[in-house]
Amino acid sequence: MARPSKSKKVLRLPSYRQFFAEGREDTGNQLILSVEEYEALRLLDYLGMNQEEAAKAMEVGRGTVQMLYAEARKKTARFLVEGTPLRIEGGSYELAGQSRGDSDEKGVFRMKIAVTYENGQVFQHFGHTEQFKIYTVEDGKVVSSEVVGTNGQGHGALAGFLKERGIDTLICGGIGGGARNALSEAGVRLFPGAAGNADEQVDSFLKGQLAYDPDTTCNHHGEGHHGGGHQCGGHDHGEGHHGCGNHGCH
Repeated sequence: MARPSKSKKVLRLPSYRQFFAEGREDTGNQLILSVEEYEALRLLDYLGMNQEEAAKAMEVGRGTVQMLYAEARKKTARFLVEGTPLRIEGGSYELAGQSRGDSDEKGVFRMKIAVTYENGQVFQHFGHTEQFKIYTVEDGKVVSSEVVGTNGQGHGALAGFLKERGIDTLICGGIGGGARNALSEAGVRLFPGAAGNADEQVDSFLKGQLAYDPDTTCNHHGEGHHGGGHQCGGHDHGEGHHGCGNHGCH
């Protein structure tokens, strides 16, 4: 019995999927370039990675990358020399950062991303966030977004709040251990330690370029640390500000 094909990680889906030579737009005979073949070509030729780096990015062996790359080069050469129409579709792949997204019968890959949100920025205290901005993504592109209030729900209920809305991935600032566990149980993949404009962070995530720190925590510090303030994910806050440790980030 043949072993099932292992899914390859793809960091970015193609922006353009159909290619025709000038004066030849018939689709009767097409070259089909799989998404993972496209990704191998993008990583090696477009981004200039070596095979070891590309293999690590796609979470496969170097031999697999070599095979995908060779097929991609061969099909691209046929398109350039023969003018045979080329289409990118299908294959056995998984979008990097995706945990529970799915695809429909047409192969459109969907996922939902939530970002702790305040005034256009990534809010830095998960347990005290009053809003999430939720992004619906299809084939690596944001097709809609909305800001949703949490109705004052604390950290203990936020994981369920996200799960009920079908969220696959959370991007946030500081977050405590209790919240991490709740999100893991809810099947929500976590990318903490992010900062800056929320829309830009989602765009970076979809490009495989999100700057985040998986070890970011949200700890309460007693008086005497940083002038009696509290520190969350490496961000210092003045005295009187809460939202870390026992104050909401668990």
